Amino acid sequence: METIDTVEALEALYGQPGETSLVKELDRIIPEYAAFIEASPFVALATAGPEGLDCSPRGDVAGFVHIADERTLMMPDRRGNNRADSLKNIIRDPRVGLLFLVPGSGTTLRVNGRAKISIDAELCASFAMEGKPARSVLVIAVDAVYFQCARAIHRSELWNPERHVDPASLPTPGKILAATSNSRIDGEAYDKEWPDRARQSMW
Repeated sequence: METIDTVEALEALYGQPGETSLVKELDRIIPEYAAFIEASPFVALATAGPEGLDCSPRGDVAGFVHIADERTLMMPDRRGNNRADSLKNIIRDPRVGLLFLVPGSGTTLRVNGRAKISIDAELCASFAMEGKPARSVLVIAVDAVYFQCARAIHRSELWNPERHVDPASLPTPGKILAATSNSRIDGEAYDKEWPDRARQSMW
């Protein structure tokens, strides 16, 4: 298999980026970029650490990532599976990448920066949902922010309901856990309990 292993070879294949690909990148959040953050109910959070890479889905009501100022974002961390892969990475390597999606829009927004984990009681309480404060809050210093064109979303037809997959055609979480645990976990019981467990731990 022929591969590319130098930047020069890569640039020879792809060429140089156009002006629009470069001018869109800023070191701060302008109102036009703030509009996407405030409308987004879903963010993919990428981190890196000694154990490797992690890309974690984060979702909440639209605008759950707060804009503290043009160079600072705040994102609540809520109840989950307690693996805390992203948070462990951030403690050792503060660099983060965020990809904001807005349902119905092909344009996405990317933010690169450095995060720290705050457990300030007042700050966590300011992100309370259903009376439950955030467990912690990621305070993110923005290094770069830019929009991503809609090609990938359009090609994938992500928001086209006619292309949505029937969940019944995929393995359930219980079936996956039964397989990965060599049946130590009762998959059917897990799937029956999951809806109630999810509701109890949502916030």
